[in-house]
Amino acid sequence: MKLDIPAGDFAGYIFDLDGTLIDSMPIHYVAWDAAMRRAGLREKLSEELFYSLGGVPTRRVAELIGQHYGLTVDVEQVFHEKEAFFTEKLAGVRLIEPVVAVAREVAKTRPLAIASGGPREIVERSLAVSGLAALFPVVVSADDVVHGKPSPDMFLLAAKRMGVPADRCLVFEDAEPGMRAAEAAGMPWVRVDSRKIKG
Repeated sequence: MKLDIPAGDFAGYIFDLDGTLIDSMPIHYVAWDAAMRRAGLREKLSEELFYSLGGVPTRRVAELIGQHYGLTVDVEQVFHEKEAFFTEKLAGVRLIEPVVAVAREVAKTRPLAIASGGPREIVERSLAVSGLAALFPVVVSADDVVHGKPSPDMFLLAAKRMGVPADRCLVFEDAEPGMRAAEAAGMPWVRVDSRKIKG
């Protein structure tokens, strides 16, 4: 995987988590497929639809998938079932090494933050299981903002908590909603194409 990192003296670095630092999107997909089938989905969940919603808060994803398939879903029930399925499989998650290597290097001289659309409990568990928690003193989750990605709120809050001007932050993201959020926050971003990771 090649990362196209722009030149610049960045004062802070913000990383999405799933599909950016850890190769967890396939696990999330399996968990969503299982949870939505319990909620009445009678076919395999579209991978294209799933990946288009990367970074969007979990409850909102449940609503959007339900709408797409014409299902009336209990958002809270789907939320809890999906996260339970995900947690069961989390121990096997792999690091996305090229991105983790960048994070470890810049952490020597600059503050780092996580900005993830997942709920705080799952984000913190994922960081702990993957061994990355110590790298990220600032963690912003869907629980910390009213509007998730593609709104800029998560990134702006992460910059504020790092004590860094928003326009001096560099964002690492794998999904379109996150890239749009970074642009809305006035932050340059690096695309992480996690679907090209070789098994």
